[in-house]
Amino acid sequence: MDNRQAIGSWLSGPRAAAEDMGVDFGYRGQRLGLPEHGPGSVAPLGRRFGALFIDWGLCFLIAYGLFAGGDQQAAGNWALGIFLALGVLTVGTVGFTPGKRLLGLRVASENGGRLSFGWAVVRTALLCLAIPALVWDRDGRGLHDRLARAVQVRI
Repeated sequence: MDNRQAIGSWLSGPRAAAEDMGVDFGYRGQRLGLPEHGPGSVAPLGRRFGALFIDWGLCFLIAYGLFAGGDQQAAGNWALGIFLALGVLTVGTVGFTPGKRLLGLRVASENGGRLSFGWAVVRTALLCLAIPALVWDRDGRGLHDRLARAVQVRI
């Protein structure tokens, strides 16, 4: 066997090579007991990024208009604080941010219920650091979601 086939190419990655050899990883969310499709299934990556951009844009507009006095550098700093407050208050109470709601997503705890306020604080603080959100597991959850025992699902 060619070693390149066992490892996978840089385009397909090791997961694709393992799947070609017959390894079954299941679908995203299967290990969490979530359905494969429809409401309650793991939210797709594109929608999650879309919701993030909507929320960040909203926070930047609020910061630029109300706090920064027209200074874009200051608006970016204020926007991060507003993003933190928005995430904690909305995810900690209703389970979604405005961007998530517009795109049909919500943040739930691993057991399917509402994420507690304390875990919403942890999740949002880690999201503001950015790096934890870029490290994903097999179910497509970012490290910020794993550490907060949360999962983003479709409504």
